[in-house]
Amino acid sequence: MTLIENSGRRRRGRPGSRTGAGAPPRKTDYRNLVNPFPPMDAVSQDRLEAIHDAALRVLEDQGVKILLPEARKIFAAGGAIVDEETEMVRIGRDIVAAALDSAPRSVPVRAGARDRDITLELGRLVFQPGAGAPHATDLERGRRPGNARDFRELIRLTQHFDVLHMIPPLVEPQDVTPELRHYFTLETQLTQSDKVPFIFSRGTPQVLESFEMLRDFRGLSDAQFAAESHCYTIVNTNSPRQIDIPMAQGLIDFARHGQVSIVTPFTLMGAMAPITVAGAVTLSHAEALAAITLTQLARPGAPVCYGTFTSNVDMKSGAPAFGTPEHFKASLLAGQLARHIGLPWRCASGSAANIADAQAAHETQFALWGCLLSGATVVIHAAGWLEGGLSVSYEKLITDLEVLQMVAELCTPAEAGTDAIGLDAISEVEPGGHFFAAAQTMARYQSEFYDPLVADWSNFGTWSDRGAMDASTRATAIWKRILESDDGPAVDPARAEALRTYIDMHTARGGAAPES
Repeated sequence: MTLIENSGRRRRGRPGSRTGAGAPPRKTDYRNLVNPFPPMDAVSQDRLEAIHDAALRVLEDQGVKILLPEARKIFAAGGAIVDEETEMVRIGRDIVAAALDSAPRSVPVRAGARDRDITLELGRLVFQPGAGAPHATDLERGRRPGNARDFRELIRLTQHFDVLHMIPPLVEPQDVTPELRHYFTLETQLTQSDKVPFIFSRGTPQVLESFEMLRDFRGLSDAQFAAESHCYTIVNTNSPRQIDIPMAQGLIDFARHGQVSIVTPFTLMGAMAPITVAGAVTLSHAEALAAITLTQLARPGAPVCYGTFTSNVDMKSGAPAFGTPEHFKASLLAGQLARHIGLPWRCASGSAANIADAQAAHETQFALWGCLLSGATVVIHAAGWLEGGLSVSYEKLITDLEVLQMVAELCTPAEAGTDAIGLDAISEVEPGGHFFAAAQTMARYQSEFYDPLVADWSNFGTWSDRGAMDASTRATAIWKRILESDDGPAVDPARAEALRTYIDMHTARGGAAPES
């Protein structure tokens, strides 16, 4: 069996498929992960409370600029002080506290298949690959503007691996016009994946059409669609202290229809946020609280996730940096704040490296550990992200998945039953002997250890005889094989045809322009 053939079976988290006779099956379930690591604090409790208080003071005294008139009306109706001339909204801490009380602590989200459903709550662990990149890159076709083919291929690769739980917009398909892009991206997700889909917040017309397509494809009534969450969006604030029109409208639309908003201020220390970790996280926390409050004023109990993406810039060039000690500390501090308010939350990995090299690997892993030790519920940009988000690499997607699968293995407690302790095996082998032929080894050797996706554990001579391929070259072979052989989930032809008819009809009318 070749490495690539073997990796095709391992990726779905069913290692029992190659278990020998009498061997206990592996128990790791890559689809339902619970974070095994105790959360690590960045600051003392009194300093945490001081940061939370400072964020509330920002909202009360300075306020947030809200560009959408409807959102300002909602804030005003909820008791906030609104200055229509300056578009500034000052939000009292009592209003924020009421919003945090009504926001759900646990958010079930329905996927296309019941065994792909997820629950967003503290303690759970959900992975997404890199998202929102304008470029795609791989070793065979080079770096290029993201296109429809790239979007479709990357969705198929995301579907293939159980350790990725939600579908993000990995790249922007720039060869699809903005008026029609929401049709293409959602149709691709629904027909190529049965995981939780993403819908862009680019104005009410596109959002409502996307809800209609998803509702009908799932065979739901309006009431059934609104009763549960079936999709999500990511809303970025415009730091410092501003929420633009499409983002504010997205918060309102998703809240009113019972769908998930993941609120994510993007604050870079020294650029659009204070240069200190504490200062940047204070600003991020204030902006997140403002957006969360808007969702709850629009519809109390609306599903929402607290989020952050705080790192620093290179002060020599102004370029964003990721996987830095400051990025790590900001994740830890944001995790403390998420636990303080009790909401599920989203953190992020990532890398500023330009190619899938050692820098890219160590930055992504260091940032990932910041997410894990901070207790993040959703980890985005966990695989494939390069150039600070300017590109998604096919090869890096595969090599990063090796790490995510190893983390998933750690989510299963170590076996310590009588057979695992192995007194019989210890007694069976004489001093100075070996355990290769021990009965315990023979029963377990095919299933006991994690089987690597892309790593090559052979010695130098064997590796050389096989062509001396590096990890990126092996990764190229893996993603190509997946795209050639994996057809994805079964799709109801009637629903696929109805979706296509809907899209054709609305395309003929010119689609729906995104709001700006």
